[in-house]
Amino acid sequence: MTRTIYRMAGLSAILALAACNTVNGAGKDLKSAGTAVSDAAGSDKK
Repeated sequence: MTRTIYRMAGLSAILALAACNTVNGAGKDLKSAGTAVSDAAGSDKK
Protein backbone atom coordinates (compact mmCIF):
# COMPACT_ATOMS: atom_id res chain seq x y z
CA MET A 1 0.00 0.00 0.00
CA THR A 2 2.72 2.48 0.93
CA ARG A 3 4.70 1.62 -2.20
CA THR A 4 1.71 2.59 -4.32
CA ILE A 5 1.38 5.88 -2.48
CA TYR A 6 5.08 6.66 -2.95
CA ARG A 7 4.90 5.76 -6.62
CA MET A 8 1.87 7.96 -7.17
CA ALA A 9 3.50 10.85 -5.31
CA GLY A 10 6.66 10.51 -7.37
CA LEU A 11 4.73 10.32 -10.63
CA SER A 12 2.70 13.37 -9.65
CA ALA A 13 5.86 15.33 -8.86
CA ILE A 14 7.44 14.41 -12.18
CA LEU A 15 4.33 15.41 -14.12
CA ALA A 16 4.05 18.69 -12.24
CA LEU A 17 7.66 19.60 -12.98
CA ALA A 18 7.27 18.68 -16.64
CA ALA A 19 4.14 20.81 -16.92
CA CYS A 20 5.92 23.81 -15.39
CA ASN A 21 8.74 23.56 -17.90
CA THR A 22 6.30 23.21 -20.77
CA VAL A 23 4.27 26.25 -19.75
CA ASN A 24 7.46 28.25 -19.17
CA GLY A 25 8.73 27.37 -22.64
CA ALA A 26 5.41 28.23 -24.25
CA GLY A 27 5.42 31.60 -22.49
CA LYS A 28 8.88 32.37 -23.82
CA ASP A 29 7.82 31.39 -27.35
CA LEU A 30 4.75 33.63 -27.18
CA LYS A 31 6.82 36.51 -25.85
CA SER A 32 9.36 36.22 -28.67
CA ALA A 33 6.57 36.01 -31.26
CA GLY A 34 4.93 39.11 -29.79
CA THR A 35 8.22 40.97 -29.86
CA ALA A 36 8.75 40.05 -33.50
CA VAL A 37 5.27 41.26 -34.44
CA SER A 38 5.75 44.45 -32.47
CA ASP A 39 9.10 45.12 -34.12
CA ALA A 40 7.63 44.49 -37.56
CA ALA A 41 4.74 46.86 -36.88
CA GLY A 42 7.15 49.52 -35.59
CA SER A 43 9.36 49.32 -38.65
CA ASP A 44 6.39 49.99 -40.96
CA LYS A 45 5.51 53.20 -39.10
CA LYS A 46 8.96 54.73 -39.61
